[in-house]
Amino acid sequence: MASISSSRDASQNEEPPEEPIPSPSHLDGIAYLYGHPLLNSLSPPLHQTIYNALGLRWSQFPLSRVYATSKTYPPPYTISPPVQKFVRHIRDAPKFVGSSVTMPWKVKVMEHLDDLTEEARQIGACNTIFLRHDQKTNRRLLVGTNTDCIGIREAVFQNTSSKDIFKGKPGLIFGGGGTARAAIYAMRKWLGCSKIYIVNRDKSEIEAILREDRQRPASNLRNVKIIPVYDLVDLAGLEEYPAIIVSAIPNLPPRSADEIRARRILEGFLTSESKGAFLEMCYHPRPWTELATLASRFGWNVILGSEALIWQGVEQAKLWTGTDIVEVPGLIQQIKNLVERAIEERVAPKVNL
Repeated sequence: MASISSSRDASQNEEPPEEPIPSPSHLDGIAYLYGHPLLNSLSPPLHQTIYNALGLRWSQFPLSRVYATSKTYPPPYTISPPVQKFVRHIRDAPKFVGSSVTMPWKVKVMEHLDDLTEEARQIGACNTIFLRHDQKTNRRLLVGTNTDCIGIREAVFQNTSSKDIFKGKPGLIFGGGGTARAAIYAMRKWLGCSKIYIVNRDKSEIEAILREDRQRPASNLRNVKIIPVYDLVDLAGLEEYPAIIVSAIPNLPPRSADEIRARRILEGFLTSESKGAFLEMCYHPRPWTELATLASRFGWNVILGSEALIWQGVEQAKLWTGTDIVEVPGLIQQIKNLVERAIEERVAPKVNL
């Protein structure tokens, strides 16, 4: 660890000079992608495709900039504006139409907004800010919601034979972060799962999800229990196996003892006689991950994370533009083509001429 610390550039320890948040005058509407790092995000081109199709002079700007690249670890080092400055700007900017929010601000930004939707409250994270007009005060309000759960829902519904095939059957979450929380909400709210198993390398992350869930007001959603599976031997005692699995971890091989333990538990579920849908939420650098390959080999219907990316973005655009993007002829296919091309370009081998 000492070698890592010593290799860091001194500028990384200094407060970088703040830069103005972009607000070009030639545009009618300005959206943002707030968070960091954003070097590989497909959000701006996805939304630009929508704006162009609707004839809008709008653009989405990523608010993440590289401020130190030499001798930094991990390179490059990026930063986004402080949350107070960002919220103050979008509150006062007349052309602001909405914002995507990513790490590390998904939780912190919520306390600075005027209102939250049920999705944001239940999931405990905000990935989208949209505007709502308050007729009583004649003010525009900043409202936080979470469209990740919509992305999960639509990715599943659009790639399975029926919306009812998961009702009354267990689901499984592999992971313990924000995406796992969105998947839990989707399984409870729309997929109709009877119970939700959760497997993760870090038991404390599972415990945090369970603790947050207990603190929420009683509701029909909470009647669907979250059941942690900590060890491979626990599988033998399960009465039912999942009909749907959502994987919400990076595409990295397991290395630590806890990662290997969690992978073996997942493999135990995959090799069970019960088969269903496997949604692989990771799509970087390529959607067809090691886990997607494994699930397919064992007979699961693999749904790629790029599908969830598309549908959560479509829901964001619907909130911002007031247009049902699905109803625009050919637009969904344009978006899918864009995402497919972008991913192919990322994984294409580099040729030195």
